[in-house]
Amino acid sequence: MDGFRGPLAVALPAEWITLIAQPEDALPLPPASDSSVWDAVDETTLAAIAAVADAERGTPWPQPLASAAARVHRDGDRVAWEQPAFARTHRLTRAAVMVATTREGAARGDAWIDEVVDGIVLLCEQSSWCWPAHDDTWERHGSVLATVTDPFLDLGAGEVVAQLAWIDQLLGAELDARYPGVRSRMRHEARTRVFAPFRARRDWHWIGLDGDVHNWNPWIHGNVLVAALRLLDEPGDAAVRAEVIELAVGGLDRYVAALPDDGAIDEGYEYWWNGACRALEALDVLAHATAGRVSLGAAVPALRATVAFPHRMHLGAGWYLNLADGQARPVEHKPWHALFRAAIRAGDDDARRHALAQRGAGTPLADASSGAGRTLLALADAQWRSAASATSPLPASVWLPSVEVLLARGRDGDAAGLALAVKGGHNGEHHNHNDVGSFVVASDGVPVLVDAGRPTYTKQTFGPGRYDIWTMQSAWHSVPMVDGAGQPAGARFHARLIEATDAGVTLDLAPAYATGALDALVRTARLDRATGHVEISDTWSASAPVEIVEHLIVAGDVEIVPAHLGGGARIRPLEGGSPVRLRWPAGITAALEVRTVDDPMLTAVWGDRLTRIRLDVGARDSFHLTVERDDMIAEDPA
Repeated sequence: MDGFRGPLAVALPAEWITLIAQPEDALPLPPASDSSVWDAVDETTLAAIAAVADAERGTPWPQPLASAAARVHRDGDRVAWEQPAFARTHRLTRAAVMVATTREGAARGDAWIDEVVDGIVLLCEQSSWCWPAHDDTWERHGSVLATVTDPFLDLGAGEVVAQLAWIDQLLGAELDARYPGVRSRMRHEARTRVFAPFRARRDWHWIGLDGDVHNWNPWIHGNVLVAALRLLDEPGDAAVRAEVIELAVGGLDRYVAALPDDGAIDEGYEYWWNGACRALEALDVLAHATAGRVSLGAAVPALRATVAFPHRMHLGAGWYLNLADGQARPVEHKPWHALFRAAIRAGDDDARRHALAQRGAGTPLADASSGAGRTLLALADAQWRSAASATSPLPASVWLPSVEVLLARGRDGDAAGLALAVKGGHNGEHHNHNDVGSFVVASDGVPVLVDAGRPTYTKQTFGPGRYDIWTMQSAWHSVPMVDGAGQPAGARFHARLIEATDAGVTLDLAPAYATGALDALVRTARLDRATGHVEISDTWSASAPVEIVEHLIVAGDVEIVPAHLGGGARIRPLEGGSPVRLRWPAGITAALEVRTVDDPMLTAVWGDRLTRIRLDVGARDSFHLTVERDDMIAEDPA
């Protein structure tokens, strides 16, 4: 331990480590032998899992190949290896569910136990649990493939070791009965690949010793905590178990200490699930392991506040404000049960309602793609299964000062009409897009002026070529271009907050640009609740002439309106949003630039194209944009 003491260390009772339960009782998951739990699993969820599991059983298991792993170094492709590796773990989770919920003859799911052990052993024989894009084997050993004698502990290794721990908790007796010895193999691999390097190397970048704490920290520490609680249970393990648990909780403390008081996540909504949510889940496990005597989530204001972050970023229906590397309409299943549990612990009824509102009638309550722990805990939770449906709170105004993010809509609880979201902050934020001052406008909860989000990750995404990716550039966000240049990366390129209200924000964007001629570039963005309009006003001054080009990024069908019909543009949004009209001053040259979208991460959200409206403002020193509902289009039957 390095002596760091954050809010968790302050809140921990003395000698808390002695309160940890024995391994068989440490995880909050009933074993498969508890028929009162596993015979009562939600039928719709079980049917969905069973349909896929039945189709998979008897087919070859997904196989991540060496040639696919090497592609990270050759052409930057991550997906070729990650896709079959993820499919393998998802299949194993589904098989474990089937063991717990089926009985075949006198034995409990013997055929499914065979499937589970096939998956376990395949993982144990897989050269590395680390995702190749994360491995430092090239830098340390000059190898494009994992060095098995020097395993790298990353997100992937944490996920696998936790999956084995959850399955061991669920099926330990069944594994011993049918496959004596396999549990020892699991423990051997956990020691070799996770516990040993976790203890031996304390220079892991994700610990945050340099002060840069991000979502890897709670994701890995939480999984290591789960694994240590369950898998370090052999004779002589007590001291190592205590050490690993203390290190994991100490690591989590660094993340919690870095959380701002308002609970905001600079990585955005999408990363909340694998950042702050992971911390909340880990502390929930710790509370169970100590019979509630170490309950830290409610003791830390920032942790209580972050439970509200998902519903504060909600635009409407399935749409969210997607800052950084997020998706405006997440297509992968979110573990709403985890938010539900965190909301109950925090006493946040709005967050609880939001979690329940995302459970569509007749749709599964959990999905194996969320991971073994999240899936199994959701299936076993009778409170989650029986909770009544609810509506999302949709607050009228959200202001998060730590990241300078505003979201404003017409009124509480209603996505109808226009909503405005604006971000200030700086360009050194995690998963930064060089987009200080950018804004999003939604119509009936559907983004119309948008943030594109991110394409499929490659090696380039987190390398020196990150800002060559078009979605990461200022030029593809709704921010001004100054003398043909966007904003550079780095925390010194930032907004200066002038004013924030419940309906608008004023920012000086000049510090976000590298040009020395720009003295001020003040952007005011506000929602006029009286008219329902969104107003964006930019004014600038400079010591020498500067050329300003305004960009508006649009999802939907766009047409420029001729000057004799009032000018501006009309937009038919994606399905579900009412048409809108854009108005800007006469005399500004406007051009439409259509960007064909072919990356699956983007097409799943936006379809096959996005449009950039380029507005050359000429010699002006100001620009004004009005966004309003377009009743002409709305009433046009065509």
